[in-house]
Amino acid sequence: MRIVAPALLAALAGCATPQISRDAVVPMVAIERAAALAPGAYPGVFVMTVRASGRQGSSLYLNSETDYRDPRNLSLEVRPIAQAQLESRLGTPVDTALQGRTIHVDGEARRVRINFTYDGRPTGKYYYQTHVVIERGEQLLSVD
Repeated sequence: MRIVAPALLAALAGCATPQISRDAVVPMVAIERAAALAPGAYPGVFVMTVRASGRQGSSLYLNSETDYRDPRNLSLEVRPIAQAQLESRLGTPVDTALQGRTIHVDGEARRVRINFTYDGRPTGKYYYQTHVVIERGEQLLSVD
């Protein structure tokens, strides 16, 4: 029995789920990990420089690349409540305050399918983006 227990523990250790590091990850790592876990998400702290921003509906998007369609782009979707909280904290509109700045955010990177449309109807063609949704202002951990 003394030999069986250590052998069993060693075998089970190989089955353990790896703990996700809370070290900040860059966009390409976030994109790779989100793709590997799709349709699930990769939780973590993400670091990126805001190179572009845009709006769709009530959401503000902060992008790590100048072209949001670039496969290397990580998009932060800032929801309306978080926008208001951040504007209060930063003292200016979020996109203006963060343009060109390096930020750290806490959230989940998720691969999102984007459908191409023609006259409002899907064409059958699509690509993927990687998004981190910011629902609360406190998810923005730091601005450099």
